[in-house]
Amino acid sequence: MTRKLFEELELRGFINQSSNMSAVKDLLNDGHIVAYLGSDPTADSLHVGHLVPVMMMRWLQKYGHKPIMLVGGATGRIGDPSGRDTGRPMMTEETIAKNVSGLKKSYSKFLDFNDGENGALMVDNYDWMHGYSHLDFLAQYGLDFTIPRMLSMESVKKRLENGMTFLEFNYMTFQAVDFLTLYKQHNCVLQLCGADQWGNAVMGIELVRKKCGKEVYVLSTALITDSNGNKIGKSAGNAIWVNEEKTSAYDYYQYFRNVPDDLVEKFLKLFTEIPLEEIAELSTKQGAELNEVKKRLAFEATKIAHGEDAANEAANTASSLFGGGNSDTAPSFDLEMTEPMGIVDFLVAVKLFDSKSEARRMVEQGGIQIDGTKITSKDYIVEPTDSLLVQRGKKTFLKVNIK
Repeated sequence: MTRKLFEELELRGFINQSSNMSAVKDLLNDGHIVAYLGSDPTADSLHVGHLVPVMMMRWLQKYGHKPIMLVGGATGRIGDPSGRDTGRPMMTEETIAKNVSGLKKSYSKFLDFNDGENGALMVDNYDWMHGYSHLDFLAQYGLDFTIPRMLSMESVKKRLENGMTFLEFNYMTFQAVDFLTLYKQHNCVLQLCGADQWGNAVMGIELVRKKCGKEVYVLSTALITDSNGNKIGKSAGNAIWVNEEKTSAYDYYQYFRNVPDDLVEKFLKLFTEIPLEEIAELSTKQGAELNEVKKRLAFEATKIAHGEDAANEAANTASSLFGGGNSDTAPSFDLEMTEPMGIVDFLVAVKLFDSKSEARRMVEQGGIQIDGTKITSKDYIVEPTDSLLVQRGKKTFLKVNIK
């Protein structure tokens, strides 16, 4: 490595806030520590909005530190109030199990779960939390959390105005116990988190100090927003998922290929492993050269999440489609269709839109083409045939195979 880890992370824009910046800097630069990052199973895949702390953990592992990736099978049953105006809906046991499995798959794309000294570990906080009865939990931890301290957290203050439940109020105590448990079991001394998790994370520092008399630390990253300042995530309706069952490697590639010009340098630093010296040179490009830089960004980001073969295929598909080449390289969707179908129903059926209202709006705005013909009427009828090339806007193509 050409520089110390802390400097690498700082120059790439990962570091937002720390409970003790000087101590964390020394730990990252001079030691081999265990660090953890958690995510609740609210979906069966990570999305791009989750990836900044995941990429930071990837850098920690590259420098010899040991990652623990925590899936919140227990905390997911409560619902994190941070950054939310309402409580999360309760999930069934089947949904939680499915989502936990999906998150494990996502993590495995970014970290090496080997048997070596710094091989990543996957843990589920349900494994230790489900054994507590209510009385057991209160007896063991009830005196370690004070109501004034809990009410001082921003995540709690905001939710109190909207009727925060007792269930959600317990969330930070569960996350604190996670940190304590991982400290005891694995000597984990650092928690990575997004900026919106700061309050929950520092409660863990206080609990470890009270129970063990030891210092542990928190390091947060900034939240990633789009050009309009909106948080990137599934709740905002603009999620790009990591698992290919939800977002294809091609669409993942296209997301990074089409980032606004003002985000290119930032995304090169956060979502790729291109050396900083090269990024500095790439960031000077303008016009047509900047488009080539975006292709490089898309390729490198897709290679990390989906592998080099998938990144090459996505790049070749994009080149072919936008160069007027063979449509056989476009992503495909198999649709059972024996009768004519209205255009709006068709677009939803092939999953180009989540709702009929979105599909209808795009049709009326002239943003849909089928086999090169612009469709402008919501009453257009799609006839069953062998295959159709559907274009949404300027960038999204889908080959629909009719069965």
